[in-house]
This record gives sequence, C-alpha cells and structure tokens, in this order.
Amino acid sequence: MLMPKKTKYRKVQKGRMRGLSKGARTIAFGEYGLQAVEPCWMTAQQIEAMRVLLSRGLKKEGSFTLRVFPDKPITKKPAETRMGKGKGNVEYWAAVVKRGRIICEVSGLDEQTARKLLNGATYKLPIKTKFVQKGQEQFQQNVEKSAIV
Repeated sequence: MLMPKKTKYRKVQKGRMRGLSKGARTIAFGEYGLQAVEPCWMTAQQIEAMRVLLSRGLKKEGSFTLRVFPDKPITKKPAETRMGKGKGNVEYWAAVVKRGRIICEVSGLDEQTARKLLNGATYKLPIKTKFVQKGQEQFQQNVEKSAIV
C-alpha cells in the first residue's frame, strides 16, 4: 500500500478542495490520461486498485505513470467513543485530488486501446473523470462565466 516513509506531522487538518488543481494539469509523461472532473480524497487502496488494473491491462505493450500519491493521513475516532479527548488515530492515507488534475497517464498504445483501459480504471475511482490527449488537456473552469462575458 502507498504511504509516505516519513512525515513532518502525524496528523493534518481536513482542508478544503475548492478551485482547480495547482499542478499536474497537463500530460507530461504519456500520450493519454485521465483528468479529474470533480474533487475528492482518493485513498491508497483506490490508487492501488487502479495501478493493478493498469499494469495487468498494459502487459508489456506500453507504460503508465501515476500522478497522485496518498500523503494525507485521515484520522478516525473509535466507535462508541465520546467527543473530546483529542483527535483519533490515523485510519488510512489519501491523496487530495482537485478538479483538473491528471490522475494517470499511459503511453505506447493506440487511442482506442488507451480509452478502453482508462475507462476501466475510472470504475476503480470515486470521482468522475475525463479522457484527455496530450496537448488537449484544457479544463473548462466555468461554462456559465464564459457565456456571460
């Protein structure tokens, strides 16, 4: 399972997932990719399931790159525990995925095969995604804003 080797702090605050992703908004390592359409916390288990599906689907034809890493510890208090007495223990690790972020990339495949493979990977993820090609990753921030101007 993916998790950081060492962190500065054991527990972090929740934070917000508003706005577009700050980085990883263009395809850098492959030809085709999956782009997040909505924000979420992607758990290490979900990322691992996607990684296994991609590696089995590609066999030795092409290669893939994951652009997300679970570096946020998510805590949870035990069941039937009263409020107070501090923050709970770390339950799992998650990656914060904002809108517009490229989640994974594949290369060495034709478009139809890549589309089919990345569509299968989408089923393992908790968010809506979009298939994008290199050079065509432009993310529509708000359709309403462009219509008004």
